[in-house]
Amino acid sequence: MAKKAIVAEKVGMTQLWDDDNRVVPVTMLRVSPCRIVQIKTNENDGYTALQVTYGQARVNSLTKPEAGHFAKAGVEAGSRLVELRVDDVSDYEVGQALDAGLLEAGDKIDVTAVSKGKGFAGTMKRHNFSGQKASHGVHRVHRKPGAIGMCATPARVFKGTRMSGRMGATKVTTQNLTVVRADADQEIILVKGSVPGPKGAVVVIRDAVKG
Repeated sequence: MAKKAIVAEKVGMTQLWDDDNRVVPVTMLRVSPCRIVQIKTNENDGYTALQVTYGQARVNSLTKPEAGHFAKAGVEAGSRLVELRVDDVSDYEVGQALDAGLLEAGDKIDVTAVSKGKGFAGTMKRHNFSGQKASHGVHRVHRKPGAIGMCATPARVFKGTRMSGRMGATKVTTQNLTVVRADADQEIILVKGSVPGPKGAVVVIRDAVKG
């Protein structure tokens, strides 16, 4: 589990140049200051985590339980609640703000987000199947997956068989990415390489588990 974590919004990709004048592709993440609404502990909840919010929301647009939750914590209502799992919560307190200054250039991080939805896709695109032969008796089934079932035993298709279906729109974590720049004043973090999700996606940044 992570020691540090924060929520960000994916802005898009751009590029920088390093000291050797080589192009470095980076993903820009916007980090609005996250306010801690609740701290979860092993004694009360069985695990340690920080519940944070970001942005602003009108109190009139909230349900009574949501408004009461923010009021109890004494925190300004935000547009969304996100839970960040961390190892140790002793250094945090309710109402504390977390910003891009939590990370530094060179830090190794894991980024989690919901990937882009690709719609319905066949097995060659979805699972990287090779398809059928291009000739020698194969008649207009070049992109089909082949046989998927058994004979009389067990006479059914096993659950989990890789088949055609909806592709993408799943929770994805990209590990061991490097922070190129973290600027708390401009509220941005630049990460080397690509990050899951479309522009505007909500991403969770944590310390690299395997870093």
